[in-house]
Amino acid sequence: MDSSSSCFHSDPDFCPECGSILPLPGLQDTVTCPRCKFKIDVKDFEGKVVQSSTVFNKLEGSTTLLQGKEAVEIHGPMIERKCLRCGHEGMTYHTRQMRSADEGQTVFYMCLKCKYQEKEDS
Repeated sequence: MDSSSSCFHSDPDFCPECGSILPLPGLQDTVTCPRCKFKIDVKDFEGKVVQSSTVFNKLEGSTTLLQGKEAVEIHGPMIERKCLRCGHEGMTYHTRQMRSADEGQTVFYMCLKCKYQEKEDS
């Protein structure tokens, strides 16, 4: 199969048959879709510029919240959840996969006021 026998027209980065992202052209004469094996002549990619970028989140993703006269460092997103120990409304949370992959994640909560931590298995 070649690009002239495709029923669809697509962006050059995608397979015109199934829509999958195409690999970059290499030394071969054709670019082959890894999903449906559709082949496109490598000459169709001449003059095309491919750009990519990777954006990394900051390693320490914490912010500071002023609570009264003292600053409280927040790690993770903040939600409206009542602390079981002090009754304060506002906790941060993060998740971890503690069990096998086919089971839900465990959610860890931390009170912004008293630093009490609790967990919830889903």
